[in-house]
Amino acid sequence: MDRYYWGVDLGGTKIECAVMCRETDTCVVRERVPTEGDLGYRHVLDNIRLLIDKCAEKVGEYPSRIGFGTPGTLDPQTGVMKNCNSTHLNGQPLDKDLRIMLDCEVVLANDANCFALAEAELGAVKQQVPDAKVVFGIILGTGVGGGLVVNGQLIGGHHGIGGEWGHNRLACEDAVDCYCGRQGCVETVISGPALERFYRNLAGESLSLKEIAIKAAQGDGYACHTINHLIERFGEAMASVINVIDPDAIVIGGGVGNIDALYQFGPSAIEKYLFNPVFSAKLLKPELGDSAGVFGAARLVK
Repeated sequence: MDRYYWGVDLGGTKIECAVMCRETDTCVVRERVPTEGDLGYRHVLDNIRLLIDKCAEKVGEYPSRIGFGTPGTLDPQTGVMKNCNSTHLNGQPLDKDLRIMLDCEVVLANDANCFALAEAELGAVKQQVPDAKVVFGIILGTGVGGGLVVNGQLIGGHHGIGGEWGHNRLACEDAVDCYCGRQGCVETVISGPALERFYRNLAGESLSLKEIAIKAAQGDGYACHTINHLIERFGEAMASVINVIDPDAIVIGGGVGNIDALYQFGPSAIEKYLFNPVFSAKLLKPELGDSAGVFGAARLVK
């Protein structure tokens, strides 16, 4: 067995590799190179190969398996990438091309799945709810995504969209169009840009979500209404997911997850819409920061 397990986070601006010690679960090498996606898919593949070669030279061992976190999903039905905001990846058989180029086994998962896996196995869940069997890791930021981990295993699903709650519909009076072609998607209601739009429509001025949260803490009426709107809609959106998967712990990543009121008032908001009379699972802040993506990718091949 290899001494190390490897992960690569394939981001829009940088590609990061982490080499983890199998025995201690600690990172021994961490390197980055620019993605340079504007130069095309094959150029990105070449940058990945250079990064792997550089890390292999440092640890004195070439990997037999590598986990990759990607900005979209490998469609199990077609064998090509889909839903990537790094558009040079869409329609490409990324796993096959990496396997041929690197001459090793590769395992792919989207970045939200890698976040969930890392926080479940190495981060907040391991530290605070170590006996958790079902973990839902969510991204609340510019977009809304998620990943589901059950007994240490990612649940990708038949279509590769396991955990993707951001395009469930909320019955909002002010529902707006989503890029997916529907209206009222969770992402259009409680993502960072959606909340900023909600505040702007109320107050007639544009503020960042961080500024809105500060004003809410100071008692500003429009800002408080925006944060209350977030909490209420978060409770409604999460309850529909919890009714199906009933997780032991939920880790909230992304910029919206920095709002403390979610953890204070989120549980009671969830209870209003939940089938069970009490919500007692843990809402957790992530602990791994920007390491979650690459560490989660590595855990794909642990």
